[in-house]
Amino acid sequence: MPRQVTDPRFEDPLKKPQVGEEYEVTLSTWAYGGDAMGRLPDGRAVFVPYTLPGERVRIRLTEVKSHYARGEVVSIIEPSPDRVPPRCKHYGVCGGCHYQHVHYAAQLAAKTAIVRDQLERIGKLYGVRVYPTVPSPRPWHYRNHVQFHLTPEGRLGFQRRSSDETVAIDECHLPDEVITQVWPQIHLEDDIPGLERVHVRSGADGEVLIALEGARSKPPTQVTLETDASMVYLGPEPEQVYVLSGRSYLVQEVKGRLFRVSAGAFFQTNLAVASLIIDHILENIPLYPNDVLLELYAGVGLFTAFLAPRVKRVIAVEASPAACQDFEVNLDDFNNVELYEATVEQVLPYLRERGEHIDVALLDPPRTGLSREALEGLVALQPRHIVYVSCHPATLARDAHQLHKSGYRLLRITPFDMFPQTYHIETVSFWQRVD
Repeated sequence: MPRQVTDPRFEDPLKKPQVGEEYEVTLSTWAYGGDAMGRLPDGRAVFVPYTLPGERVRIRLTEVKSHYARGEVVSIIEPSPDRVPPRCKHYGVCGGCHYQHVHYAAQLAAKTAIVRDQLERIGKLYGVRVYPTVPSPRPWHYRNHVQFHLTPEGRLGFQRRSSDETVAIDECHLPDEVITQVWPQIHLEDDIPGLERVHVRSGADGEVLIALEGARSKPPTQVTLETDASMVYLGPEPEQVYVLSGRSYLVQEVKGRLFRVSAGAFFQTNLAVASLIIDHILENIPLYPNDVLLELYAGVGLFTAFLAPRVKRVIAVEASPAACQDFEVNLDDFNNVELYEATVEQVLPYLRERGEHIDVALLDPPRTGLSREALEGLVALQPRHIVYVSCHPATLARDAHQLHKSGYRLLRITPFDMFPQTYHIETVSFWQRVD
């Protein structure tokens, strides 16, 4: 009796793949999210982490949907010449990094290609020139802020790539040297009620701020850390900030200017690349001395401080109370800046009702991009130019499609590698209203 062949390669190519089956696949392109994409015998796309385009690999399917599948590597049959050994022993288990197996030059090329793909597939903008990704001066040890999760035993760690489980870590090569020295010294007692995360930030002159984030409104009484760093507790509400030692903020320095950054406020994590972005904006943004600049999601005033000297007036909008307090301190030496502590969705209709004339708008929204109300409110003000700083190419592409439909033309877009070794991509795009 003939032996029955069960290798999926010899089965009907139109047969629906099943979870657990193995296939040999040639990866063809990068996909946003850290995977490379190939095709299964039935033609559906399959996404595989820790691989590179051009590689032939054997994979095991972990998820099968109607139009795509996901897999994990069983073996690498033909590796890419851009494959390099990962630096960290936790790579592949911890979900913090996605590209440690990729030569850094290839990481940059991948991010350029991904931005172009997102603009075409989601934004429906074809033929757009995407400038090469600007590299980080430091591909390793560049982060001045690290957020740790906690294991049930109170150890610091990061979440797994595909689950909410926290993996305890002994090493990490992304924090800067100051944080790298401090975080291994943080030891917490077991089972501290309500404690969820530990943030460690470094500032100018090597100062350190540790923020314990929890679900309870009051700080836990049993937390003791043997460190000289400032320490605060962040409760679930913005006003619930308790100083446990030192002070509730640190000072960052960018391009020779000092910025106060509170524990609950956002600030760029890679200051070297932030400086490059500021230079890029200053070189390309069309500003005139009598212009009115609208800055949305202004944060603690990082961009404002360098743009305000070039215009007649800045209208800044920021919803975070902590960031607004920092903004007022950081921009105290300017008398042409006004700040609205409210959401963008609240302020934009108000500005239109007042008949405000806006020449240029600069926005740096969160990963979710612009809400429909925010985008409509922005377009209704009809700024001559828009500068969009984005940390998520998919939501940027979605918003780009709407900006294009609303009468704006994309002049140029440049990715910046704010987050080496990860799939995250920062971009700066310049838009002009078509009259």
